[in-house]
Amino acid sequence: MMQVVFVVLHKTELLQDLLTKLKKAGVSGGTIIDSQGMISYIQESDESYILGSLRLFLEQARPDSKTMFFIIKDEQVDLVFETIDKALGGLENHNTGVAFAMPITRVEGVVK
Repeated sequence: MMQVVFVVLHKTELLQDLLTKLKKAGVSGGTIIDSQGMISYIQESDESYILGSLRLFLEQARPDSKTMFFIIKDEQVDLVFETIDKALGGLENHNTGVAFAMPITRVEGVVK
């Protein structure tokens, strides 16, 4: 059986190091998407143009995140999660990221 692992990375400066370590852990490929948190999107879309512009001028810009996902074998899950946690300095730390896995019942187009 296989699983898909999702990682939402808030500390995007750690992306290259994370990818290098995941490759060493046996992850052979995946997809990376630019992403933005729901709360920051709602706050931005609900503001008037003037208030939004003023907030952007006065506050630091919110960092964007990267969402990545990759397919791995069941037996790789523990190693991959340990690798993610270590590469990011601990997922329990505030504003680091989120990782989760889900079983896949069928997959096609993945090179084995």
